[in-house]
This record gives sequence, C-alpha cells and structure tokens, in this order.
Amino acid sequence: MSEGLALPAWAPSAPWQAIDFVADLHLAPQQPRTLRAFGEYLHGTRADHVVLLGDLFEAWVGDDSRNLPFERTVVDMLAAVARRRRLYFMPGNRDFLIGAELLAATGMSALPDPCCLEAAGGRWLLAHGDAQCLDDQPYQAYRAQVRSRAWQDTFLARPLHERLELARTMREESMRVQRDQAGATVDLDAFACRRLLAACHAHEMIHGHTHRPATHDLGGGKRRHVLSDWDLDDAGAPRAQVLRLMPDGSLHRITPEAACALDAPRTTGPAGPA
Repeated sequence: MSEGLALPAWAPSAPWQAIDFVADLHLAPQQPRTLRAFGEYLHGTRADHVVLLGDLFEAWVGDDSRNLPFERTVVDMLAAVARRRRLYFMPGNRDFLIGAELLAATGMSALPDPCCLEAAGGRWLLAHGDAQCLDDQPYQAYRAQVRSRAWQDTFLARPLHERLELARTMREESMRVQRDQAGATVDLDAFACRRLLAACHAHEMIHGHTHRPATHDLGGGKRRHVLSDWDLDDAGAPRAQVLRLMPDGSLHRITPEAACALDAPRTTGPAGPA
C-alpha cells in the first residue's frame, strides 16, 4: 500500500521534555486576542520544541510582506522565541508561500508536508491535512494550481499591493463558499491517511486543517489526531488547544495556559478516541 512513497524524516535534538503541536492560528490584524495568547504561549510553554503544522497566518502573499506592520510584529515575536526553543513550520493552505527569507527572519526550521517525526521511541506522521481531503475535488484542483511553480512565479511577480488585494478577494470568496456549504463536512480520506502511515512506518498521524479536534480510529491500531484551530477573538466560541508529546510516547490535549505550567501534560488528559 505504501509502494512508491518515501517520506522525509526528522528527529528533535535530545534531551527533550515535551514537543508541542499547534496549527491553524490564522493570525491577522483582526485577531489581537489570538495573537496575544499565542505570544504568551510561545514564551511560556514548557516544551523544548514547538511544531506549527500550517496556517500560521490567515494569508501570506510572499516574503516581501514580512516588513508590513502586523507581519513585522509576528516575525519579531517568533524570532525572539526561536532564540530560546526550536520552532518548526509546515506550510498550510493559507501560508504555503512562506519561503526562505521569512524562515530565516523568524528562525523557524522548515518541515515538508507530509513528513515523519522520529521521537519517543516511535514514529509519528505529520501533515497539514488539506492534501488528504480528497472528496473536495474543487479544492484539490485549486490546490494543484496554486502549488505549481508557474502559478507561484506569476503571482509573486505582481506588486505587493496587488497580491494583498487578491488575497483579500480570495478570502472573501472562501468565506462565501463556506456559508453556502453550511453543514457540509469534508474530512480526510481514511485510505490516504493509512497509506501515508504505512509509508512512514507509523501508527499515529497528527494534522490540522479541519478545525475539528478529535482522535479518530483508522483501524489496525492506527489513529489520527486532529489539532484545534485558535480563535480567541470569537466571543461566542473562543478556542485554542495544544497537543503535547511526552518522552514516554503519550499524547495530551492541553490549553495554552496549561502548556506553560509544570504539571501541563495531564491537565486535560491523554488524547484518546473521539
């Protein structure tokens, strides 16, 4: 089932006491509470390594936008944290145009999507998750287009102000589609997940994208753990969550505040079946 697949692998520097996974921050000027909470978490977490599995920004139109006022604030925050602990970044569907210049400015290490983490005596499949939503055929066609070198070269050749306006238009269209499809759910394809797990020689998959935190049984002893999105500016349903891997191989879902506490791993209990 994994024939033809060869996934890159990486391992954190040892020793370590915790590895945190977060995704789908969707940072934007309109999300000040979310940005503040994320900064407090990054500075205070007890984890040695923080893995950002995509959609750090609501939109990223090219690394030349890193000196805009809001973007500069985030860049400086990440750079300050990266001097104290390792930060890893995997591109999501909103910020796949993050490149070498932004990574250098922030001190983040790039991770390919998907890849394998070798830690805690095992292997863990990491992905953003959008590439495995195979039932959403219009999105997969769009994804193939915007991930092509030709499209990206053409887009990045536009002036910055044009790219910012195009991103705004695309976000509005995406929100319109989501409103029109209210109630419809598109999730990761189970066969695609099992195939990647086999290629990674892993039993556990960690991903974001869907904004529906849960742990799903894939059969055969395999599971996938879905990360929460972060939105603390939504007064009606504020949300933020960290998934923490401990050296004994256990996973725990915790709040950002708990992630900064000495007894963090067992604050909300282990990540188990949905």
